[in-house]
Amino acid sequence: MSLNDSAASHAITTIDLIRHGEPKGGLLFRGWRDDPLSILGWQQMRNATAGYFGWDAIVTSPLTRCAQFAEELSSKGGIPMETDERLKEIGFGEWEGRSPEILYQESPQLLSDFWNNPVEYPPPGSETMAGFQSRVESAWQDIQLAHAGQHLLVVAHGGVNRMIISTVLNIPLSHLFRLELPYAGISRIRIEQGCPRLVFHCGSLS
Repeated sequence: MSLNDSAASHAITTIDLIRHGEPKGGLLFRGWRDDPLSILGWQQMRNATAGYFGWDAIVTSPLTRCAQFAEELSSKGGIPMETDERLKEIGFGEWEGRSPEILYQESPQLLSDFWNNPVEYPPPGSETMAGFQSRVESAWQDIQLAHAGQHLLVVAHGGVNRMIISTVLNIPLSHLFRLELPYAGISRIRIEQGCPRLVFHCGSLS
Protein backbone atom coordinates (compact mmCIF):
# COMPACT_ATOMS: atom_id res chain seq x y z
CA MET A 1 0.00 0.00 0.00
CA SER A 2 1.37 3.42 -0.98
CA LEU A 3 1.30 6.48 1.28
CA ASN A 4 -1.51 7.91 -0.85
CA ASP A 5 -3.54 4.70 -0.52
CA SER A 6 -3.00 4.70 3.24
CA ALA A 7 -4.15 8.32 3.54
CA ALA A 8 -7.24 7.60 1.47
CA SER A 9 -8.17 4.61 3.63
CA HIS A 10 -8.12 6.82 6.75
CA ALA A 11 -9.93 9.78 5.19
CA ILE A 12 -13.53 10.41 6.23
CA THR A 13 -15.89 10.45 3.26
CA THR A 14 -19.41 11.85 3.64
CA ILE A 15 -21.98 11.07 0.97
CA ASP A 16 -25.44 12.64 0.94
CA LEU A 17 -28.08 10.84 -1.12
CA ILE A 18 -31.05 12.87 -2.32
CA ARG A 19 -34.03 11.53 -4.22
CA HIS A 20 -35.48 13.70 -6.98
CA GLY A 21 -38.64 15.70 -6.35
CA GLU A 22 -42.09 15.07 -7.80
CA PRO A 23 -41.99 14.61 -11.60
CA LYS A 24 -44.57 15.92 -14.04
CA GLY A 25 -47.37 13.46 -14.68
CA GLY A 26 -48.21 12.48 -11.13
CA LEU A 27 -47.63 9.20 -9.33
CA LEU A 28 -46.55 6.58 -11.86
CA PHE A 29 -44.17 3.66 -12.14
CA ARG A 30 -41.37 5.77 -13.56
CA GLY A 31 -38.10 3.95 -14.05
CA TRP A 32 -36.38 4.81 -17.31
CA ARG A 33 -39.24 7.07 -18.40
CA ASP A 34 -37.63 10.51 -18.56
CA ASP A 35 -40.14 13.00 -17.17
CA PRO A 36 -38.89 16.37 -15.85
CA LEU A 37 -39.66 17.73 -12.41
CA SER A 38 -42.99 19.40 -11.78
CA ILE A 39 -43.14 22.90 -10.29
CA LEU A 40 -43.71 21.26 -6.91
CA GLY A 41 -40.78 18.92 -7.56
CA TRP A 42 -38.41 21.84 -8.12
CA GLN A 43 -39.68 23.46 -4.93
CA GLN A 44 -39.16 20.23 -2.97
CA MET A 45 -35.54 19.96 -4.13
CA ARG A 46 -34.73 23.60 -3.48
CA ASN A 47 -36.33 23.45 -0.03
CA ALA A 48 -34.46 20.25 0.84
CA THR A 49 -31.06 21.70 -0.04
CA ALA A 50 -32.03 25.19 1.26
CA GLY A 51 -29.09 27.07 -0.23
CA TYR A 52 -26.51 24.61 1.11
CA PHE A 53 -23.39 24.46 -1.08
CA GLY A 54 -20.97 22.58 1.15
CA TRP A 55 -20.30 19.67 -1.21
CA ASP A 56 -17.01 19.07 -2.97
CA ALA A 57 -18.74 17.42 -5.93
CA ILE A 58 -22.12 16.29 -7.24
CA VAL A 59 -22.80 12.97 -8.98
CA THR A 60 -26.15 12.59 -10.70
CA SER A 61 -28.33 10.13 -12.54
CA PRO A 62 -28.61 11.00 -16.25
CA LEU A 63 -32.41 11.17 -16.10
CA THR A 64 -33.90 14.67 -16.39
CA ARG A 65 -35.69 14.66 -13.02
CA CYS A 66 -32.28 14.39 -11.34
CA ALA A 67 -29.83 15.94 -13.79
CA GLN A 68 -31.56 19.29 -14.30
CA PHE A 69 -31.59 20.06 -10.58
CA ALA A 70 -27.99 18.84 -10.20
CA GLU A 71 -26.97 21.20 -13.01
CA GLU A 72 -28.70 24.12 -11.31
CA LEU A 73 -27.06 23.37 -7.97
CA SER A 74 -23.67 22.91 -9.62
CA SER A 75 -23.98 26.24 -11.44
CA LYS A 76 -25.18 28.22 -8.43
CA GLY A 77 -22.63 26.76 -6.03
CA GLY A 78 -19.67 26.39 -8.38
CA ILE A 79 -19.58 22.68 -7.51
CA PRO A 80 -18.09 20.19 -10.00
CA MET A 81 -20.72 17.80 -11.38
CA GLU A 82 -20.51 14.46 -13.13
CA THR A 83 -23.13 12.11 -14.54
CA ASP A 84 -23.10 8.35 -13.95
CA GLU A 85 -25.34 6.27 -16.22
CA ARG A 86 -25.40 3.48 -13.64
CA LEU A 87 -27.42 5.69 -11.26
CA LYS A 88 -30.59 5.70 -13.38
CA GLU A 89 -33.69 4.14 -11.81
CA ILE A 90 -34.62 0.48 -12.17
CA GLY A 91 -36.52 -0.24 -15.38
CA PHE A 92 -40.14 -1.25 -14.68
CA GLY A 93 -40.82 -2.96 -17.99
CA GLU A 94 -44.53 -3.17 -18.86
CA TRP A 95 -45.38 -1.09 -15.79
CA GLU A 96 -43.50 1.98 -17.05
CA GLY A 97 -45.75 5.02 -17.04
CA ARG A 98 -48.65 3.22 -15.39
CA SER A 99 -50.45 4.31 -12.24
CA PRO A 100 -50.00 2.05 -9.17
CA GLU A 101 -53.66 2.69 -8.32
CA ILE A 102 -54.89 1.38 -11.67
CA LEU A 103 -52.51 -1.57 -11.57
CA TYR A 104 -53.79 -2.44 -8.11
CA GLN A 105 -57.37 -2.38 -9.39
CA GLU A 106 -56.40 -4.70 -12.24
CA SER A 107 -54.04 -7.08 -10.41
CA PRO A 108 -53.97 -6.46 -6.65
CA GLN A 109 -52.07 -9.65 -5.84
CA LEU A 110 -49.41 -9.03 -8.48
CA LEU A 111 -48.71 -5.55 -7.16
CA SER A 112 -48.73 -6.67 -3.51
CA ASP A 113 -46.31 -9.49 -4.32
CA PHE A 114 -43.94 -7.04 -6.00
CA TRP A 115 -43.85 -4.64 -3.04
CA ASN A 116 -43.31 -7.53 -0.61
CA ASN A 117 -40.63 -9.31 -2.65
CA PRO A 118 -39.45 -7.65 -5.89
CA VAL A 119 -36.84 -10.37 -6.41
CA GLU A 120 -39.41 -13.15 -6.79
CA TYR A 121 -42.21 -11.04 -8.31
CA PRO A 122 -40.74 -8.44 -10.72
CA PRO A 123 -42.92 -6.47 -13.17
CA PRO A 124 -43.27 -8.16 -16.59
CA GLY A 125 -40.35 -7.31 -18.83
CA SER A 126 -38.54 -5.32 -16.15
CA GLU A 127 -34.87 -5.04 -15.38
CA THR A 128 -33.93 -7.83 -12.98
CA MET A 129 -33.24 -6.90 -9.38
CA ALA A 130 -29.90 -8.71 -9.61
CA GLY A 131 -28.91 -6.64 -12.64
CA PHE A 132 -30.06 -3.44 -10.95
CA GLN A 133 -28.13 -4.32 -7.81
CA SER A 134 -24.97 -5.06 -9.80
CA ARG A 135 -24.88 -1.73 -11.65
CA VAL A 136 -25.77 0.40 -8.61
CA GLU A 137 -23.24 -1.32 -6.37
CA SER A 138 -20.60 -0.90 -9.08
CA ALA A 139 -21.33 2.84 -9.21
CA TRP A 140 -21.34 3.06 -5.41
CA GLN A 141 -17.90 1.45 -5.11
CA ASP A 142 -16.41 3.67 -7.82
CA ILE A 143 -17.89 6.82 -6.27
CA GLN A 144 -16.31 6.00 -2.90
CA LEU A 145 -12.91 5.44 -4.50
CA ALA A 146 -13.02 8.53 -6.73
CA HIS A 147 -14.18 10.86 -3.95
CA ALA A 148 -12.39 9.53 -0.88
CA GLY A 149 -12.10 12.18 1.81
CA GLN A 150 -14.71 14.44 0.21
CA HIS A 151 -18.26 15.54 1.01
CA LEU A 152 -20.34 14.42 -1.94
CA LEU A 153 -23.96 14.79 -3.08
CA VAL A 154 -25.55 11.99 -5.11
CA VAL A 155 -28.77 12.99 -6.90
CA ALA A 156 -30.65 9.84 -7.82
CA HIS A 157 -33.86 7.87 -7.42
CA GLY A 158 -35.91 6.06 -4.81
CA GLY A 159 -34.78 2.64 -5.98
CA VAL A 160 -31.13 3.64 -6.39
CA ASN A 161 -30.84 5.29 -2.99
CA ARG A 162 -32.66 2.42 -1.30
CA MET A 163 -30.21 0.02 -2.96
CA ILE A 164 -27.20 1.95 -1.65
CA ILE A 165 -28.63 2.11 1.88
CA SER A 166 -29.52 -1.59 1.73
CA THR A 167 -25.93 -2.36 0.73
CA VAL A 168 -24.56 -0.33 3.66
CA LEU A 169 -26.94 -1.98 6.16
CA ASN A 170 -26.86 -5.44 4.58
CA ILE A 171 -30.64 -5.46 4.11
CA PRO A 172 -31.89 -8.37 1.96
CA LEU A 173 -32.69 -7.42 -1.63
CA SER A 174 -36.21 -8.79 -1.19
CA HIS A 175 -36.83 -6.10 1.48
CA LEU A 176 -35.70 -3.16 -0.66
CA PHE A 177 -39.06 -1.39 -0.78
CA ARG A 178 -39.57 -1.58 2.98
CA LEU A 179 -37.45 1.57 3.23
CA GLU A 180 -39.61 4.68 3.08
CA LEU A 181 -38.06 7.41 0.91
CA PRO A 182 -40.17 10.44 -0.05
CA TYR A 183 -39.54 12.90 -2.85
CA ALA A 184 -36.46 15.04 -2.08
CA GLY A 185 -35.67 12.77 0.89
CA ILE A 186 -32.04 12.99 2.05
CA SER A 187 -29.90 10.31 3.69
CA ARG A 188 -26.28 10.63 4.80
CA ILE A 189 -23.62 7.93 4.80
CA ARG A 190 -20.22 8.41 6.41
CA ILE A 191 -17.30 6.16 5.50
CA GLU A 192 -14.36 5.99 7.89
CA GLN A 193 -11.54 3.44 7.72
CA GLY A 194 -13.48 1.59 5.05
CA CYS A 195 -16.60 1.20 7.20
CA PRO A 196 -19.78 2.89 5.92
CA ARG A 197 -22.40 4.01 8.44
CA LEU A 198 -25.85 5.47 7.95
CA VAL A 199 -25.80 8.81 9.81
CA PHE A 200 -29.41 9.75 9.12
CA HIS A 201 -32.29 8.79 6.83
CA CYS A 202 -34.94 11.25 5.58
CA GLY A 203 -33.24 13.93 7.65
CA SER A 204 -32.21 17.56 7.20
CA LEU A 205 -28.97 19.19 6.09
CA SER A 206 -29.34 21.97 8.69
